[in-house]
Amino acid sequence: MYRDMPYSRLPDPEFQAEFYRDTGLKRAVAWVIDTVIVALFTALIVPFTAFLAIFFLPALFIALNLLYRWVTLSRASATWGMRVAAIEFRRADGRPLDPATALLHTIGYTVSISMVLPQLLSIALMMMNPRGQGLTDMVLGTVAINRAARF
Repeated sequence: MYRDMPYSRLPDPEFQAEFYRDTGLKRAVAWVIDTVIVALFTALIVPFTAFLAIFFLPALFIALNLLYRWVTLSRASATWGMRVAAIEFRRADGRPLDPATALLHTIGYTVSISMVLPQLLSIALMMMNPRGQGLTDMVLGTVAINRAARF
């Protein structure tokens, strides 16, 4: 009971499992959709830079990815890919992400995905944790829940 105290306003994974069912798979699907969206944004911007952006394409992609994730998480607590997958993030108090938490989550995501070990640890945590939380989620106290089962 003590370990659940910080998450007392979120659905219990044991008694309300429908909130967390298949969120790991849905997060993977959302990640693919979001990556394609950011890649399309990047490709659209390159011609407007007289193709000079090709020389700093990875930096442009990372900057657009940060901006895209921060804005979409701040506004709806879900990226466009997460909306398609019918999941959204919630804070430990059960509320949607605010802009500050969305920014911290985006930075944590970017750092963890840029290195192999934190990314593998995050994936392992998602598979073993009853709430399906990754490394950044555990640090910030956020969870991904099914939108269709919203409370």
